[in-house]
Amino acid sequence: MDDWFSLIGAGRELSAGATQELREVGFVVIPGPVPLEGLAQLAKAYDTAVASADSEDVGQGSSTTRVHDLVNRGPEFDVLYIYQPVLEACFRIIGQPFRLSNMLARTLRPRTQAQALHVDFKSDAVGWTMVGFILMVDDFRSDNGATRFVPGSHEWSTVPGDLMSDLTADYDGQVQACGPAGSVIVYNGSVWHGHAANFTDKPRRSIQGAYIRREAQSGISLPARMRPETLARISPLAKYVLSVEESGGSAA
Repeated sequence: MDDWFSLIGAGRELSAGATQELREVGFVVIPGPVPLEGLAQLAKAYDTAVASADSEDVGQGSSTTRVHDLVNRGPEFDVLYIYQPVLEACFRIIGQPFRLSNMLARTLRPRTQAQALHVDFKSDAVGWTMVGFILMVDDFRSDNGATRFVPGSHEWSTVPGDLMSDLTADYDGQVQACGPAGSVIVYNGSVWHGHAANFTDKPRRSIQGAYIRREAQSGISLPARMRPETLARISPLAKYVLSVEESGGSAA
């Protein structure tokens, strides 16, 4: 286990500038792992996964549709949760062995209002507890609900409900994380965030994942859900990140 954690930390694929932005601002937008010519295939795999998902894995919120357990829904998704720059971000922010808690498809429906500003997890006495990523399956724009963040708020002792009566309202200084399809938002789970309003007539798709401390509990047990065909195709690093193989690994 410690071998993989050390190997991840030794990587240099997340630039110093991106690391600084993540530490100081609370989020950063970086190029993603899927090349431009592969985005259409990823979008097709996304739509197939959403359409074929069991009802128990589908969640319908007020503005979004979520489909859980993307790690078991096709090889197109395998590269996403072991993307080295994101793993390096986890190493630097969480600061101790971590694992993937969940990876899901999330579709923001057309003509929906902004999501309430929130934090995923507050920091504690040990430090930061979660790092998340959002891969843009579609372009994230100011008119179609790109995620909004309040820069620096991961350092605050307050949460949105302490200061705001309407959590869907704009907050002074908030910014939207916009980018072309294929880009990845990496963020500290303690930063204030939430999707903005989608003013368009089209849905806006994304793939989202969360990493937590290795010993922490999560709502969905990925190891318990792993399918034989998934285990047969994924790498030793992927098994480490999913916490389905507790023995140490190496880069070989």
